Amino acid sequence: MQSLQIMKTNARTAGILYLIIIISGLFSEMFVRSGIIVPGDAAATAGNITTHSFLFRVGFISDLVMVMSDVGVALLLYLLLKPVNQGLSMLAAFFRLAQATVIGINLLNFYLPLLLLGEGDYLSSFSGEQLNALSLLFLNAHSYGYLISGVFFGISCIFLGHLIFRAEYFPKWLGALVVAAGISYLIDCVVNFLFPELASTSEILVITVAVISELSLCLFLLIKGVKTTVLLK
Repeated sequence: MQSLQIMKTNARTAGILYLIIIISGLFSEMFVRSGIIVPGDAAATAGNITTHSFLFRVGFISDLVMVMSDVGVALLLYLLLKPVNQGLSMLAAFFRLAQATVIGINLLNFYLPLLLLGEGDYLSSFSGEQLNALSLLFLNAHSYGYLISGVFFGISCIFLGHLIFRAEYFPKWLGALVVAAGISYLIDCVVNFLFPELASTSEILVITVAVISELSLCLFLLIKGVKTTVLLK
């Protein structure tokens, strides 16, 4: 078993990185994409990107910070839960790293509209309407890339929640919440790809369950770290 001080340090560091993930992810989604992307309107979206290009770039950097923080969280949670089951803890970390990899590569789809709507001789063969349409297409592809990453993240959460539930130094309710979040991510992905007409319903499920779960995990890691009363027995 790791020393109490090391476990508390790892837990609180993971909590800090998790908070960075939540803040940067919410910023990119709620203050950048939701304000700039106009669903189904390529011209309006392109105009917003051109007008608010710096904000768009900040959103890209914010997502990069989120991805890099997620890599750190994967390692720290592996170290924290390795005493419970090293194999499952490693598997949860691998799936989380796979999610981070997909998101990182998918960011290219988010950045491409800036290149398409910029200046360059290689763009002269496209009309303005075509460039606008391509920009919206890449942004839509980016949203589907996020859904694909959710499959890896959902599986990671299920393993992670199971480990947290079994760990004596974490509360069982926290593990149950993380498992529920993982299931909600998987449901959302399946619904979006197989039953897109029901996507709005599955998104509500993800927003409610995932927000409660991930915020609870973040706050527990930040404030409590681990249950020291159990470790001191």
